[in-house]
Amino acid sequence: MAEGLGEDEERAWQGLLAVMLVGIPQVERTFRAHGLVHVEYGLLRALASRPLRLSDLAAVGNVSISRLSHRVSKLVDRGYVRLRPDASDGRASVAEITDEGRAVIAAIAPHHTRALREVLFDHLTPEQTAALAEAMQAVGTKLGACLDGRPRSRDVAAQRGDRGDG
Repeated sequence: MAEGLGEDEERAWQGLLAVMLVGIPQVERTFRAHGLVHVEYGLLRALASRPLRLSDLAAVGNVSISRLSHRVSKLVDRGYVRLRPDASDGRASVAEITDEGRAVIAAIAPHHTRALREVLFDHLTPEQTAALAEAMQAVGTKLGACLDGRPRSRDVAAQRGDRGDG
């Protein structure tokens, strides 16, 4: 047991480690089969809702601007995203998903959902899922990664460094 952790804290920590080390790689296989890493899949999903300025996309994706630039370049090269100048501010760029990007999201989504259910949600009651959501949102908010389920502000995201997770 880690020094100073109570029994429930230790159980929570061990469960989180199991999800991170065993469960997340299982879920990642759903988009890696299409040549994407987790952050790229998340960016495409965000753009599937609406085009976004790059600074807003960085906030939604919870990545630095430099990391976003690298990932968006890969998505543009693959034909999944296109960039255009922002009509309201010529200095900014807007990313939008292409038909090819929508097709890859459509191909991945059912497998991704199934993997998430198999790894996590099928083992929980609806009450446990709600409690997990509340707990993880509280932790994510404290870490600056989310705010009541919404992405953090773009100025905080821009200050954040690369995390190297894909």
